[in-house]
Amino acid sequence: MNTPKKEAGRTLVTRMGPKVLSPLFPWLILLTLILLLLYSSLLSSPPPKPIPTLPSCNLFNGHWVQDPDRTPMYDESCPFHRNAWNCLRNKRDNMGVINSWKWVPRDCDLPRIDPVEFLGLMRNRNIGFVGDSLNENMLVSFLCLLRVADLGAKKWKRKGAWRGAYFPKFNVTVGYHRAVLLAKYEWEPKQHTDGDQDGLKGIYQVDVDIPSDDWANIGDFYDVLVFNTGHWWGFDKFPKETPLTFYRAGEPIYPPLDILSGFKVVVENMASYIQNKVPLKTLKFWRLQSPRHFHGGDWNQNGSCLFNKPLEEQQLDLWFDPSNNGPNKEERLLNRLIEDALQGTDIQLLNLTRLSEFRADAHPAIWLGQKDAVKVWGQDCMHWCLPGVPDTWVDILSQLIRIGLEMQ
Repeated sequence: MNTPKKEAGRTLVTRMGPKVLSPLFPWLILLTLILLLLYSSLLSSPPPKPIPTLPSCNLFNGHWVQDPDRTPMYDESCPFHRNAWNCLRNKRDNMGVINSWKWVPRDCDLPRIDPVEFLGLMRNRNIGFVGDSLNENMLVSFLCLLRVADLGAKKWKRKGAWRGAYFPKFNVTVGYHRAVLLAKYEWEPKQHTDGDQDGLKGIYQVDVDIPSDDWANIGDFYDVLVFNTGHWWGFDKFPKETPLTFYRAGEPIYPPLDILSGFKVVVENMASYIQNKVPLKTLKFWRLQSPRHFHGGDWNQNGSCLFNKPLEEQQLDLWFDPSNNGPNKEERLLNRLIEDALQGTDIQLLNLTRLSEFRADAHPAIWLGQKDAVKVWGQDCMHWCLPGVPDTWVDILSQLIRIGLEMQ
């Protein structure tokens, strides 16, 4: 600013010096540069990976719809088949119709497994199934589906496994460890000095607190484990002449447990063992009961499952509610005990029971691939034809595995 000034009759104009800069000015420049650098780094960085979320609906709750365009991904030539379940080879009636049914969850769609994508996700990882033949039924479906992506898959039977397969293109192993009670049990014949008046031939000693050797030490090998038990827990497998007797810490449990109470204690102990001994990072699932569909009597009472379509929803309670005391009553009862035992653990329930209850039409029935099998064993209304319902089990399991791995 110029200021006029009078001196000795003349006006002088003086000029003020330059304004002194604020001491904060350099800091403002530095802050501006930092903000520009941060902004440019955000522009050049890839977008953040979305956080995986659980399905927006319950995959276990829905209904079956017929889709005439739906066909199986594998056929009778799959080398991992078990003969009695290979319903295509055994010429079971209506296999085309059986495999045209699609499970539709109530509020979303269930995609079929993409074997290439799934094995890519599982690269250098392993999946294990532990339990009885219903878990084996699921395993065979899994192996045949995955083989679509790797025709070089080889049979595998190491690490104590009952059976399995190795997929060399992806370095993935899927194995099955047979442990029908999960807990350790051994046959103890009756001593002759005990007398024969009671008709007892001996006992099966069940150690409720000790897992079967078949799977006790496999936790470090598998990245995913799927457990089940329940289908052997009946008087047809262990009649009064050869009963289950329950032990804890090597001593008989008193008062003695009946078979249902013994099942409850075993499941509680096995769930505790899994929680404490299997690595935390391992995805753990417990598959609930697979329903049986014996109609008109149990397997040894001329029970039959010669149906050509699924049951209607209003029929399910008539077949499976324990209060009706039918031949298929035990699965819901056992499920309740399992659900209670798994409370507070990180073991996920794989509740495939309800969707399977509908499918009375999808068992091997009389098409068992062996002469006189029905005469000896009765119809098979417990296991499932392959391809068939277990393929849908695999669709659901593969979705839950994908979500679980992405959330780790």
